[in-house]
Amino acid sequence: MTTIHIDNRPYPAKEGENLLQECLSLGFNLPYFCWHPALGSVGACRQCAIKQFKNEEDKHGKIVMACMTAAKDGIRISIDDPEAQEFRASVAEWLMVNHPHDCPVCDEGGECHLQDMTVMNGHVYRRYHGRKRTFHNQDLGPLVNHEMNRCIQCYRCTRFYREYAGGRDLDALVLRNQVYFGRHQDGVLENEFSGNLVEVCPTGVFTDKTLKRHYTRKWDLQTAPSVCVHCGLGCNTIPGERYGMLRRIRNRFNGAVNGYFLCDRGRYGYEFVNSRRRIRQPLLRKNRTQPLQPASKRDALQHLGEMLSGRARAIGIGSPRASLEANFALRALVGGERFYLGISERDSRLLASVLDILKKGPARTPSLHEVELADAVLVLGEDVANTAPRLGLALRQSVRRQPEKMAKKTGIPLWNDHAVREAMQEEHGPLFIATLANTRLDDIATRTFRGPPAELARLGLAIAHALDPIAPQVPGLSDTAQTLADAIAEKLKAAERPLVISGIGCGDKAIVEAAANVTWALCNLGRPAELCYVVPECNSLGATMLGGGSLETALEAMNDAAADILVILENDLYRRADAALVDRLLAVARHIVMIDHIEHATSAKADVVLPAAAFAEADGTLVNNEGRAQRFFQVFVPKEEIEGDIRGDTARDIPGDIQESWRWIRDIMLADPGDEGQWSSLDDVTAACAAAIPSLEPILRAAPSAAFRMDGQKIPRESHRYSGRTAMNANVSIHEPEQPQDPDTALAFSMEGYPGHPPPSLIPRFWAPGWNSIQALNKFQDEVGGALSGGDPGERLIEPMPQAGKKAAYFENMPAGFEPRADEWLLLPLHHIFGSEELSILAPGIAELGAQPYLALNPEDADALELAAGDEVQLRLKAQGDAQVDVTREDSANTAATEIFRLPLRFKPELLPGTAGLPVGLTGMGHLAGVVLPAWGELKKV
Repeated sequence: MTTIHIDNRPYPAKEGENLLQECLSLGFNLPYFCWHPALGSVGACRQCAIKQFKNEEDKHGKIVMACMTAAKDGIRISIDDPEAQEFRASVAEWLMVNHPHDCPVCDEGGECHLQDMTVMNGHVYRRYHGRKRTFHNQDLGPLVNHEMNRCIQCYRCTRFYREYAGGRDLDALVLRNQVYFGRHQDGVLENEFSGNLVEVCPTGVFTDKTLKRHYTRKWDLQTAPSVCVHCGLGCNTIPGERYGMLRRIRNRFNGAVNGYFLCDRGRYGYEFVNSRRRIRQPLLRKNRTQPLQPASKRDALQHLGEMLSGRARAIGIGSPRASLEANFALRALVGGERFYLGISERDSRLLASVLDILKKGPARTPSLHEVELADAVLVLGEDVANTAPRLGLALRQSVRRQPEKMAKKTGIPLWNDHAVREAMQEEHGPLFIATLANTRLDDIATRTFRGPPAELARLGLAIAHALDPIAPQVPGLSDTAQTLADAIAEKLKAAERPLVISGIGCGDKAIVEAAANVTWALCNLGRPAELCYVVPECNSLGATMLGGGSLETALEAMNDAAADILVILENDLYRRADAALVDRLLAVARHIVMIDHIEHATSAKADVVLPAAAFAEADGTLVNNEGRAQRFFQVFVPKEEIEGDIRGDTARDIPGDIQESWRWIRDIMLADPGDEGQWSSLDDVTAACAAAIPSLEPILRAAPSAAFRMDGQKIPRESHRYSGRTAMNANVSIHEPEQPQDPDTALAFSMEGYPGHPPPSLIPRFWAPGWNSIQALNKFQDEVGGALSGGDPGERLIEPMPQAGKKAAYFENMPAGFEPRADEWLLLPLHHIFGSEELSILAPGIAELGAQPYLALNPEDADALELAAGDEVQLRLKAQGDAQVDVTREDSANTAATEIFRLPLRFKPELLPGTAGLPVGLTGMGHLAGVVLPAWGELKKV
């Protein structure tokens, strides 16, 4: 630390950091536009002007830009100097010369950084009355709206989009004194992080187009801290609600996880909560010949009480997209020995293997922030840009670590972003990607390798052997693969922070074990290697920690007459396993009870359907791929129904039957005359879960309990500017309604409550006096760009096992090399950021970008079959042992279809001959969405 003098008072500062960041960290209100904590400094806007003095005797000084000046011991500056203030005010004025001053109609109004900084500079009167330049606004797709006339040329958008996120279709287009930030022509923004432009832009140039469809004023949104449910990374979010409808998602800073940015799937997938497919009331039928009929909550529970009396013959199927509390409640209902995870046998074994490796191995699992610090990375078998997009963004930052050393040698501080990039040029640190097909990260990869799962695993095992000869040797490896393995091993061994990334996306246990071998080989050599596994869903790891069998074992239990009642929790089983297996499982059950928030193929076959709360309507705990337990909180009390379509503005102000899944299970217990209620609040369920499973004990510290108060007050979900609370229900009553009570959390459904900064896990929004935009986050950090004050939310459940001087033992499983089969193709899973995930595809904006069904083939194999791109291909699946799958399918029109699937053909030259690619989980693929890949199949031209 060093000492700087600000307006003749000494303050501690970090040596070498830029003065803008230090002044903001110290709590000073210093205006800025172009600087961003994650993007660094370029000195483009001239807004952060301060006065610097040579010494204590210097009374004149000189104007410098705080973002471009390093903090040095003894430096003397002034923020309040009249000349500096006048300079900043003049900068604000000329930046506003061409601005349309359309605040009353601007979507950014109320949380606009430009508004905040203009007021902070005292620029309150417009002197310019000349003609303003105007631009064409582009159609940038369904997610981001463009209003170029509001631009102040801060360059944040292109710096984030091109330099930080790797996008190539948005740029600064310059002609004389005109600068235009957009695409070369109208069209959908191609980068998967385009939605961050909404928060990165300090004005209203880029705004949320999904919010625009059901706009409400920002200060009228009710918000709560939450966690993204669209992949396994656990990014932190702030959902906002008005009139019983979820209106938008914003990034909630967590320095250890997502930092300042979200992927577009996490930002825009929220609209499934408002979907027409939502289940909003209980559905019931007395026998399978009748259709499901709406029922009252009382009738549904009475029927369940009769059906489940004694419960000895009931089994429960949990879900990796349901909270820990919901899964545990189901486990408590049916008993641990009759609780199943709701996933296929293959996925169950893969997740169990991942958990075992993380708990017993010597390598630590990094957070996303720690991934950014890695200086050599191997990605083995996981298309992270599609299965865990925010991890892909972290990898784009990791490849800067080694080249940044060149900048350090020349004395360039890392915050001087433009100078650092000039010194680095196009240099990238070591990043090796071995996957089934091309990825979005290939542009920054040092080397890539393509092959089926067996070849990927063999490459990983060869790398481990090259690092440590004690590791198993791979027989029959090609010279090309061996040379690559040696090169990767050399780079990993030379790195200061090597990292190996893998996952279960390939569906192959050998890849999971090969990644562990590589990491353990580095650890055995004394290198501080880290191991990161990608898991598919928001609570895949948490559900696995609860224990439980697969769908196949559930079918065995039903066949053995161990149970005849099936209770299914938040799970469409047809997406988990082959339809024939699921059909048999559902056919064996005498009664099927479904608890979920979305209608799907499984709920259509249930006898009782109970409306569960979606993530924004519930509280609970999720465990991400890192093993970090994080709490998400209810944003609003769900209404009985949403009137109109997705563009509607109102909801019936009648609390409906929607409630958390664990509450439905609690009510089922109470419906049984022989049972007594166990839980009255979320804290009760969480405590019971931690007591029953000791490894989950840290979840009790993931967030304060419902009894937590600050100065005797709860934390308000509504901002102090929240308006219209009485008028919102004037059509029902002119009296102000009583606000809903929340027995589960320390948050209140009100604007009344503690006005200060709550603990990090309870922050419902970022706001501070004079800082209405997301830049108010600076006031919630001890050091701008660092962790939140009080620490980042979440509790780690998994830490590496101390080895006590012993070396880790390697996995010995050695897969044989891939051998093509005559007239058959190995079907490989291909993931898509938009379309493969179950819930986000129900959001209209994401659905518009979703991939369409297809089958991918190498052009050589296509030639052999006399196929051209776009041709329709017949696909017949083959089961294990080459037996044909016994299939009876139904298409979307509910008419009988043949056992041969028809898909349009796409070429993927990187696929090995003898393999074909099948997209995972796409809408329109029918029961193919649940096929467990890899699998063998026959192909021919229609």
